[in-house]
Amino acid sequence: MSDYPIIVMTGATSGIGQIAAIEIAKRGAYLVLTARNKERAKVTEKLIKEASPNTKVDFYFGDLSLMKDVRRIGIEIKQSYSKIDILINNAGLHGFEQRVTSEGFAEMIAVNYLTPWLLTNLLKDSLLKAKNAKIINVASEASRNHGELKLPCDLTDTSPFTVRGSSKIYGKTKLLNIMFTGELERQFSGTKVTANALNPGFNNTGLGRDLRISSVLGKILKILNIGDPKRGADIIVRLALDSQYERVTGGYFNVGTSDKIDPIYPGKDVSMQQRLWNDTKELLSEYIK
Repeated sequence: MSDYPIIVMTGATSGIGQIAAIEIAKRGAYLVLTARNKERAKVTEKLIKEASPNTKVDFYFGDLSLMKDVRRIGIEIKQSYSKIDILINNAGLHGFEQRVTSEGFAEMIAVNYLTPWLLTNLLKDSLLKAKNAKIINVASEASRNHGELKLPCDLTDTSPFTVRGSSKIYGKTKLLNIMFTGELERQFSGTKVTANALNPGFNNTGLGRDLRISSVLGKILKILNIGDPKRGADIIVRLALDSQYERVTGGYFNVGTSDKIDPIYPGKDVSMQQRLWNDTKELLSEYIK
């Protein structure tokens, strides 16, 4: 199908994901991207083609807050490509009020954690068929502000929260990404599939777009040159394509320096990682049949 690596990426139509997709295209890739909005997909494809005219780009459309859409997208991708070389779970959301999906999940947990878990599991066989596949999960040092992790309750908690309280929920979803990555290392033990997480740093993107002052704040930060999303995109590109990460697995890497970070407890706790995996598997059992 392609001499280039086949790279599946979520959240590539805006923010650091879009920048990373463009940079990856320049280095040679067959891009398989998810999108909810067809107009934003067109704009993204145009930007990619301007940077790298020969890059092949395929889009799969759906709402990543809905597990039925994630399942459909995962199956469609699996059927379309004989193998997947790199899976980048980048899509993220910082909601400032509680929104519950039609499936009964809290939107932030669904997009930030349940979707990467489900998509990775649906594409497991495709990753195993690649020569040296990589899974890259975009986490965050916001995970240090996660409050207290309570399993399995936190996976199904739909309690209302305020703008101030939203940070703990967001941080918790990013802690789950780190723990999920640690368990993936064990799940793929003995194979040629690696899994790593990263901290993209603070990025002035549309992540918190539903906060009323976000557009004004974004303009101010841009003027002050704070939160340049190119830095966050750079660590994604490095983990995906740089040879130094070829056989590295189970790591959590920092923006800028690319150094390994020690996550906050229970980020590295093996028993908690396994418990999280099993609780999630049970919760999403109907979507992985």
